[in-house]
Amino acid sequence: MFDSLSDRLSGVFDKLRGRGALSETEVRAAMREVRVALLEADVALPVAREFVEEVTERAVGEEVVRSVTPGQMVVKIVNDALVELLGSTNAELDLNTSPPAVVMMVGLQGSGKTTTTAKLAKRLKEKDRKKVMMASLDVARPAAQEQLAVLGRQAGVDTLPIVAGQSPTDIAKRALESARLQGYDVLMLDTAGRLHVDQQLMDEMNAIAAASKPAETLLVVDSLTGQDAVNVAKGFGAEVELSGVILTRMDGDARGGAALSMRKVTGKPIKFAGTGEGLDAIEPFHPDRVAGRILGMGDVVSLVEKAAETVKMEDAERLAKKMEKGKFDLDDLALQIKQMQAMGGVGALAKMMPGMKGMKAAGDVDEKALTRLEAMMSSMTPGERAKPKIINAKRKIRIAKGSGTTVQDVNKLLKMHQQMESAMKKLKKMGGFGKLAAMFGGGKGLPGGDGMPDLGGALPGGLPGLGGPGAPGGLPPGFDKFSKK
Repeated sequence: MFDSLSDRLSGVFDKLRGRGALSETEVRAAMREVRVALLEADVALPVAREFVEEVTERAVGEEVVRSVTPGQMVVKIVNDALVELLGSTNAELDLNTSPPAVVMMVGLQGSGKTTTTAKLAKRLKEKDRKKVMMASLDVARPAAQEQLAVLGRQAGVDTLPIVAGQSPTDIAKRALESARLQGYDVLMLDTAGRLHVDQQLMDEMNAIAAASKPAETLLVVDSLTGQDAVNVAKGFGAEVELSGVILTRMDGDARGGAALSMRKVTGKPIKFAGTGEGLDAIEPFHPDRVAGRILGMGDVVSLVEKAAETVKMEDAERLAKKMEKGKFDLDDLALQIKQMQAMGGVGALAKMMPGMKGMKAAGDVDEKALTRLEAMMSSMTPGERAKPKIINAKRKIRIAKGSGTTVQDVNKLLKMHQQMESAMKKLKKMGGFGKLAAMFGGGKGLPGGDGMPDLGGALPGGLPGLGGPGAPGGLPPGFDKFSKK
């Protein structure tokens, strides 16, 4: 998300960073480019204009002109303004009411409302340990209620039994009574949508709200629709008492205009963002982290959180102990690759690492290379993975044929392993992870000073370059050989 905007802003700020002094003329010229970048990213014109005026006013002040690093100061001012524009802090769900707390999902047809309902219900059940029930109030769209029931089974969340012929308001009342009697903490109501905002839809939403008294009324909008998403939010906000917004398809929105405009135009916080098709692909919306991604500063906190969710600690600890002894076989490499894939692949990790956006190694790596590496290692025997040195020419031919690759690919894999094994042995000579961590503040995180998250603790050797001795940039040594070229 925000790829095009991030690239444009990076170009603007790269011109500023390296200069010993900045004149007011240079700052204003840069801000004009920032305004063009925002408009190209589909940010609403009034929002872009006000943002640039505010940033310019702060950036041409004495603080920047006399700063030792004026370019960095301008970037900081833009970062702070972006955080304010996006909502300053993460707005959490307010479910502090007598159960069941009702969460009412509203939005246009096709915005991903039903899938988002299931995603949020699954998150509440697994992350917040809530007992959740979902109910579909959509009697207009064919098979809408059956769709939610299927998603409920996939997510492991209960759904209200379907009774034909009931009105949306009657279903809401039945769902509320059923949830109350069965001791559910949260009741999620998936309401009907339309192709556009009309009075009949608004009347239905208000009737449901009056019957269920929701603690949260969340508007689901498709971020790919850009300015239309903002207009939809304004239309709903004028008729229904919204408490927040969920943006779907944020993973496919390279421009990001909807996210940047939404809070300013509607006054409602963005609470969650849909980041993929899977039922786990939903994240809380953190303005400070999003601003960091836009400006190419990375998002280490989200990276650590994702690692904690996807990496099995027992696997990481076992791998760390082997690395301490200077041992590293192809089974260990396969484990690291699976962990990288579980966290979204090399591209997703690169975007979260500070300073890695746009790096050639990360940009050129073909994500399919991970699959090819796995295929080659799956074609090996357990003995070959444990002792790669026994792999001779005949074995290489067999492995290549079995994995649909070439002998050259197998050679690259073996060379990568040798480089990583050498890194492990060097680490052992240096005293292992413990001594290395002590050099950087007693193991309290990686180089970067106080406040840096403890990546080493979250990923004890579990990923190359993140708490382990991988190559610079977080990729395994030699991984850049598996490029798109």
